[in-house]
Amino acid sequence: MLDSDSAAHLEDEIGAWRDYLGKRQAIHTADVDELEDHLRAQLAQLIEAGLAADEAFLIAVKRVGDLDAVSREFAREHSERLWKQLVVGGTDASGSSAARKDGVVAISLAVAAAALIKLPALFGITMSEDAGFYGRNLSLFVLPVLAAYFAWKRGLEGALVRRIAAVFVVAAVVANAFPFVPGGSTEALTALHLPIALWLTVGLAYAGHRWKDGAARMDFIRFSGEFAIYYVLIALGGGVLMAFMAMIFQAIGIDVEPFFESWLLPCGAVGAVIIASWLVEAKQAVIENMAPVLTRLFTPLFAVALITFLGAVAWTGRGVDISRDVLIAFDLLLAVVLALLLYSASARDRQSPPGLFDVLQVALVVSALLADAVALWAIAARITEFGFTPNRVAALGENLVLLVNLGWSAVLYTRFLRNRGPFSAVERWQTSYVPVYGIWAAIVVVVFPLLFGFS
Repeated sequence: MLDSDSAAHLEDEIGAWRDYLGKRQAIHTADVDELEDHLRAQLAQLIEAGLAADEAFLIAVKRVGDLDAVSREFAREHSERLWKQLVVGGTDASGSSAARKDGVVAISLAVAAAALIKLPALFGITMSEDAGFYGRNLSLFVLPVLAAYFAWKRGLEGALVRRIAAVFVVAAVVANAFPFVPGGSTEALTALHLPIALWLTVGLAYAGHRWKDGAARMDFIRFSGEFAIYYVLIALGGGVLMAFMAMIFQAIGIDVEPFFESWLLPCGAVGAVIIASWLVEAKQAVIENMAPVLTRLFTPLFAVALITFLGAVAWTGRGVDISRDVLIAFDLLLAVVLALLLYSASARDRQSPPGLFDVLQVALVVSALLADAVALWAIAARITEFGFTPNRVAALGENLVLLVNLGWSAVLYTRFLRNRGPFSAVERWQTSYVPVYGIWAAIVVVVFPLLFGFS
């Protein structure tokens, strides 16, 4: 609920928005009223989720912009004002107070995550001697804390919170109770796939009771992309900090590398997850998001790279080396292609007709689909010749999951290019398919160790 001052201020903003629509285009009052109904519905959801009035207003206007071009223009013209308010603390006292409280909670939870990753050291479990333990449990040190942050932020309670907590408890039991062979394949697969399954559990906390809504899942996808960018920027800044620290302490004969390895690096890595999430939440949709901008830059580059790769495969007749490291890199490449598709969809005006960038998107998806088929052929050939192993079966399943997603995405996008289907169908397919990745990751974590004798 908003206090009286914030509510009055919000009504003034809505009035300014209506006036703007009336001045910039000839529009019937009934149409404005319909748009205002959409705007108020978005506002109610965002304020209920914990956003301040000004933040909720601008995000709601931006979303309504998908329905009306003048609303989108209004959002662009007013974003600079709201950005400045957020940076300097805002003119709305209640909003500023909420932002400070949110920051204090986020920093406190970042410290808690840092403390958690050092907790095993009290029991003699060190990173240098117990790499397998830390590999399996790394996501469990920080993602439950991040889920708690979003549960607090969204005001979640009751059965949903219990379900989220139960997932983390089961994950902790599986990661630590299974008798993995040290350095074995199933232990490595657990370390790789558990963060994927738990990240989607964080998504459940992020979206709350709206998880079944495709728009809420798309919001989490947007958050994930922005989070990755913020986290990389923080990591780069942390790398510069450590380099300078090493240099200045070395000048006085002190070796700080052990401190970096034991404290600064692990604590900073998990703490930055919370801080990056808080920053994305704080600045969400205030300025043009970075992920869609980068998508515009890298889509043609990745399309050219994949087409060149396919041409080289056809020219040389060589198969794909399916060693574990190569397959991981290959799957990451395909995941990046899907990310490019997702973030372009998240920023695209649904009402705009197909354009050149859409043609590039289809070229990227089709080339990725063919590259995935090449990888699948290589994996199937190796399984036929040498039999099943945990790594080969995991790679086979992951590439099949990607194949289905890419294949139907190509169909839907081609229909859109030919004006035989709406662009919203592409977005709905992507958001509906997200849980499949979590389900497959959970199967690898829980079933594979049992199936392959923890080897």
